[in-house]
Amino acid sequence: MSELGRPYVAAYAASKGGLKMLTKSMTAEWGQYNIQINGIGPGYFDTDLTKPLQANEEFNSYLMKRTPAKRWGVPGDLVGPAIFLSSSASDFVNGHILYVDGGILANF
Repeated sequence: MSELGRPYVAAYAASKGGLKMLTKSMTAEWGQYNIQINGIGPGYFDTDLTKPLQANEEFNSYLMKRTPAKRWGVPGDLVGPAIFLSSSASDFVNGHILYVDGGILANF
């Protein structure tokens, strides 16, 4: 929600936008010390908290139309990105939010 908005989630979107800019500001301050500050921006994931959204046929249909992967994410989809960002493979990646969203941001 740091990159797009939906009705009725303004506070949530604002908090995600704040985390995005915190990541960038921390990068600007700490990058000189070889400290990488990055984040993972998950899309819509199948969790206990999202069960009501998944059960809402109108919302689920909307999401499937907007998400090129045509599915909800599962927690295991976050493993590879987390390993990448915590490994030396990402030593020159800094101030980045890695969106793991099935392509939904590419389709807006």
